Amino acid sequence: MHPGAVWPDRHGSPVRSGCRRFGRCRYVGAVFHWRRTFAPADGLDSVVEAGFTGRSSARGIGPWSGLNLGGHVGDDAEQVEANRMLLARRIGVARDRLVFMNQAHGTSIVEVDGAWGGEVPSADAVITRAPDVALAVLVADCVPILLHDARAGLVAAIHAGRLGMTAGIVPRVLERLRELGARQLSAVVGPSVCGRCYEVPAPLVEAAAAAAASSRARSWTGTPAIDVAAGVVEQLASDRVPLEWVPGCTREDPDLYSYRRDGPTGRFAGVIVRRAGRPHDAVDR
Repeated sequence: MHPGAVWPDRHGSPVRSGCRRFGRCRYVGAVFHWRRTFAPADGLDSVVEAGFTGRSSARGIGPWSGLNLGGHVGDDAEQVEANRMLLARRIGVARDRLVFMNQAHGTSIVEVDGAWGGEVPSADAVITRAPDVALAVLVADCVPILLHDARAGLVAAIHAGRLGMTAGIVPRVLERLRELGARQLSAVVGPSVCGRCYEVPAPLVEAAAAAAASSRARSWTGTPAIDVAAGVVEQLASDRVPLEWVPGCTREDPDLYSYRRDGPTGRFAGVIVRRAGRPHDAVDR
């Protein structure tokens, strides 16, 4: 396909091709694996945009081939930063208003109120009520969760692996958001490794099931396994949070990074932003 041509992405939306160079990047195509704009609540003019990136743009080399956004996985730091700048442009925010986390599989929460110019915060959840600040969670099998309450002006991004789900990162963030004024929360649960592909020793299954019974699973071969996303969905549903669960298993979908499938690899992102006015007119939605 020649530069400048237009073709439909995986969801039927037009995506314009083109060749731009970012370090080792060969070309840039569709950034998002899935993306949605949520209509404003009655009486509000702000909207919320959420999405999950894929690997079909900014192709690098080796195990990080694609749009790797992870900064601590062995990839070239300049390439990763170029990829993050690309993401910021595609969602229409300045680079310092795209906030990542240094994730630790814990329950720490950080709250941001504007542009972030310091070190990447160490946390597994980030919250903001500032408009046009995009929050990002990085995963390669763990569960990315995006929360929003446009009426309260709040959005959040959560990283939930087995340890985080078991430790209660999701209910802890819900509690904090409600302390900040959220009353009409909604959630988007992104793609992650499915239970059939996440074989673990039986004691780990029991620990996860104690936190969320729905996480108990069996692998493709009938061995003990954990479905972390099912556990997350149970925790959200039990707290009466309406949700959308984006389909897809990271280990089974080559458009998504998966440590279980590939070993050392890159990270894709779940990203959410609340617009003060009309949604950003992105190239690939």
